[in-house]
Amino acid sequence: MTNKIRVSCDRENLKVIRAFVADTLTPAHLSDILLNQIVLSVDEICANLIIHSNKEDSRKNLCLTIYYNKKEIVIELEDTGIPFNLDNYIEPDIEENIKVRKKGGVGVALVKRIMDKVEYSVQGSNNICRLHKYLA
Repeated sequence: MTNKIRVSCDRENLKVIRAFVADTLTPAHLSDILLNQIVLSVDEICANLIIHSNKEDSRKNLCLTIYYNKKEIVIELEDTGIPFNLDNYIEPDIEENIKVRKKGGVGVALVKRIMDKVEYSVQGSNNICRLHKYLA
């Protein structure tokens, strides 16, 4: 099954995105925990794209496509903002962040723990992030 949504890069659209992901994946009969983890992962990446990559410019758009079958869920996020380079990403010390009560900065690390594969690429002026979750 495939489902797609396009939203403006406005922080208010994060709740629209969360609802879209949950509604799209409900027929897949995932456990509540797995569904919530996937929704959280998509929310974290979309928040980064909206806030950091696109500077909350509501004239820009973010496209979200979900493909799934019995073996895998693939979530593709596409935008035209500032590209994120996963190769330059340094994973934070989450325990240290908790100790010093630092807010933010752990989203990508969390997504990498939840999802089975995270890919970033640039095709022309489009940035593409693919999140993969393999199903048993």
